[in-house]
Amino acid sequence: MKVVVLLLCILAPMKFERILIEASLKAGEEIMKVYAREFDVETKEDNSPLTEADRNSHLAIMAYLKDTGIPILSEEGKEMSYAERKHWSSFWLVDPLDGTKEFVKKNGEFTVNIALIENGLPTYGIIYAPVLKKLFVGNVGVEAWVAEEVEPSTSVDQILSAKTAIPVTKPEVPYIVVASRSHFSPETQTFVDGLKAEKGEIDFASMGSSLKICLVAEGLADIYPRFGPTMEWDTGAGHAIAKAAGKMVTDHVTGEEMRYNKENLLNNWFIVQ
Repeated sequence: MKVVVLLLCILAPMKFERILIEASLKAGEEIMKVYAREFDVETKEDNSPLTEADRNSHLAIMAYLKDTGIPILSEEGKEMSYAERKHWSSFWLVDPLDGTKEFVKKNGEFTVNIALIENGLPTYGIIYAPVLKKLFVGNVGVEAWVAEEVEPSTSVDQILSAKTAIPVTKPEVPYIVVASRSHFSPETQTFVDGLKAEKGEIDFASMGSSLKICLVAEGLADIYPRFGPTMEWDTGAGHAIAKAAGKMVTDHVTGEEMRYNKENLLNNWFIVQ
């Protein structure tokens, strides 16, 4: 019986893999159409930026996911009350354009994030960075991989034939922390000071959006302490990829793995390592 359950957990995300890759590529294509020209930036109620690219990416992803039979929670979708979603055993968690600030700055460090959440935990995640041409996938309990030089026009078969397993092996020294060198919160500074005392030589890596989690998942950094606000759609896909790569995403408040579909969709502080 346990073997059957395990197989179902593995096969369920895999049957959607091609759809999810295609959805992320189409979303990336729609984002890049806007990125290539002048665009307006609106401000949402929480003071975060919103562009035409966010909306177009959302619509592209919905077109692929709507027939899967699994409910969808998207940052740019209609607001879902907790009463409506609290009984979901599984759902798609989507950030159509993670890193809108990076998009507006045109630094390329933004992503398309799609995750499958089952019983409060991520089991599959896909992150596509269209400017960097990198596609990350994590199928928890099965594999984590990255494909390079991925254009929106690249075929799924080409991507699957070129994928590379992650994480790579990095040297123990220096110990690399994902954080801004110049914008430490007091809590982050205290945490990093503790790491310096424990690890000795410390270096830093910085990246926008969910790519910060990907740095740890890929094996290019050792730890990412996030002592600031994030929403569930910001982290679900990266969490799945990190977990599939053998990393941990720990809720700094509970000391346990970070969970999803809470009544309040704001994450606690967390650490990826």
